Amino acid sequence: MKIAVAYSSKQGLLKEYKKRPVPEVSAEDIPVDVFAEGDSLQTIQAVSDAIAQGSYTVTGVEADDDLLINLQAIKPDLVFNIAEGLWGDCRESYVPMICERLGLPYSGSDPLTLAICLNKARAKEILSYHHIPTPTFAIVTTENNFSADDFIYPAIIKPISEGSSKGIFNDSVVYTAAEAIPRIKSKLQQYQQTMLIEKFLTGPEFTVAMWGNQAQIEVLPIVAINYQQLPQEAQPIYSYEAKWIWDRPEKPLEIFQCPAKIDPDLQRQIEHTVRQAYKILNVRDWCRIDVRLDEQGIPNILELNPLPGILPDPKDNSCFPKAARTAGYTYTAMLQKVVQIALRRNGLIS
Repeated sequence: MKIAVAYSSKQGLLKEYKKRPVPEVSAEDIPVDVFAEGDSLQTIQAVSDAIAQGSYTVTGVEADDDLLINLQAIKPDLVFNIAEGLWGDCRESYVPMICERLGLPYSGSDPLTLAICLNKARAKEILSYHHIPTPTFAIVTTENNFSADDFIYPAIIKPISEGSSKGIFNDSVVYTAAEAIPRIKSKLQQYQQTMLIEKFLTGPEFTVAMWGNQAQIEVLPIVAINYQQLPQEAQPIYSYEAKWIWDRPEKPLEIFQCPAKIDPDLQRQIEHTVRQAYKILNVRDWCRIDVRLDEQGIPNILELNPLPGILPDPKDNSCFPKAARTAGYTYTAMLQKVVQIALRRNGLIS
């Protein structure tokens, strides 16, 4: 069986960025995290090697302009999708859209679910409609008449369609309207996209890895995030600084606890909430969902990551592999499991 691993390498995203410069942003204003979601060559190789250990013939393919032609040439039985893309709300939908155009089975969620989950506001609107707790929010563009004075503080400001803590820095938490207004203007200029301002919940935060479909959805051990390990000046958020500067492989912080040491009732509440979100948004095969407790101790969905990060080195503190390891899976076994789930959903194995 042939499997094509579709990825967005950091080098590939750099080429894409150079093709489509943003003239309104000067060189010094280009965000430092612009390629944060691109995979390193080490990760791409680790994913390919792990899948190949299942006796599959594996070919890596960059999710660039030549993707359709390359997939037509490879003729894979399954496309294993980890490609994030770079531009727009639908950047994570590019690979599955090409696969559907070619009639190729692929892993993970469909184009619509990927686009909705990437756009935090659209995902939160759907969750709210179904009475799934999620923090109060508003969207801010350069055109709309958002009134910062009417919002609830503290609040957190983030780009509407990014992941990997992209656009979320230590200064993203604001406590007054006077603080929020210049921060929003700066982020709008830098990221050239709508901003989300969200009520900042001060309760404990968790991230939950899940896999499976329909009746076979399995919640892996919950990961708790201990922000007390961050520097004194740090906000209690998993910011760009926390993820890429303060917590480094050569000096890892003991920021994660897996399994989370929480009482059984809270564990049941979190698992129930993430299962509902997974099903309502039609997530397929796997996902990692970020959760934070509100003032009443109720689990709120912050966002869903249907293309979860899967860095192979345990020192990188990548949470999906961390939860899988706690459940007894090696990195290779984790990826083999996801492949099997995708193959079964596509009717390629019984």
